[in-house]
Amino acid sequence: MWFAFAAASAVCFGLRGILYQWTSQRPIDRNLLLLGVYLSGTVIAAAINMIVGQPWSDGCWVGVLMGLFSFISNASMYRGFAVGKASLIAMFTGLPPVVVVILAYFLWNEKLNTWQLLSFVVIIFGILMIRYSNDISLRNLQGAQWGALTMVAFGITDLSSKKATMLGAETLPTLCAMYVTGTLLFGLSWYIGKRKQAATEALVAAAAEPGASTDRPGSSPALPTGIPAVWGFSRTLLWGMVVGLTNISGMMLVMPAFRLGVTGLVSVVIAMNVVFVLLYARFVLKERFSRLEVSGLTCALIGIIILRLAA
Repeated sequence: MWFAFAAASAVCFGLRGILYQWTSQRPIDRNLLLLGVYLSGTVIAAAINMIVGQPWSDGCWVGVLMGLFSFISNASMYRGFAVGKASLIAMFTGLPPVVVVILAYFLWNEKLNTWQLLSFVVIIFGILMIRYSNDISLRNLQGAQWGALTMVAFGITDLSSKKATMLGAETLPTLCAMYVTGTLLFGLSWYIGKRKQAATEALVAAAAEPGASTDRPGSSPALPTGIPAVWGFSRTLLWGMVVGLTNISGMMLVMPAFRLGVTGLVSVVIAMNVVFVLLYARFVLKERFSRLEVSGLTCALIGIIILRLAA
């Protein structure tokens, strides 16, 4: 049963990745977008729990840790994309299951049998082939530190989810704690970013020499042509809340999967969400697959079949 939960979660996160890809092509404030994603999760988790009444327990507060490391992973990922090579950062985002398997072994003595280990290696190899399909070399490792932090933070988020289930925490209260934490942190990041932007604009305006504009007196400066208007506050926040529907759906499936399955195997199945983004790129965006991407996709699917048979 854990496999069904994990696979369904991968579908939800794959859809989230597709929406993130679409959104990345729009002039949008990413911190405000993610604030909307986490605000949506907060509202939905709290509303559903008001109906079903899942009890709060000490284990639910592990959700705060989940929210913290989810914030760190997302912030590090976006920082890495800003300063480094996209393919390198993308490769790191496919590696959290490695962190999960290693730490789960040392923390809880979780071991994989021969077939599970084989499927894990095959899937990770396939994901790496997909992620590594772009040009990455030892000479081009800009942003690697952000990628590594992203990998570790995503891994700890998964381990925290597992720990919450081990402590008997119910899904919805735990997710409430997670999403409230993420909402506060992304809200603070958005506020600090707006303050910095306002300060920069004020400095630029103060440095401008009077009379330097060639516009007619009383007229507004002309806007550059060809530059799309940045999405406004309401539009960005509401779209983030729409995207958040896929995120909260995935997380509501993640916790039952971790409760029933082996931590590392659940994590690696969830990491297969990259396949859905890849299929979207191929059939919707009409991007061509390289031989390495096709080989990686095939390898990952073979690993999933092996894992399903071994489950």
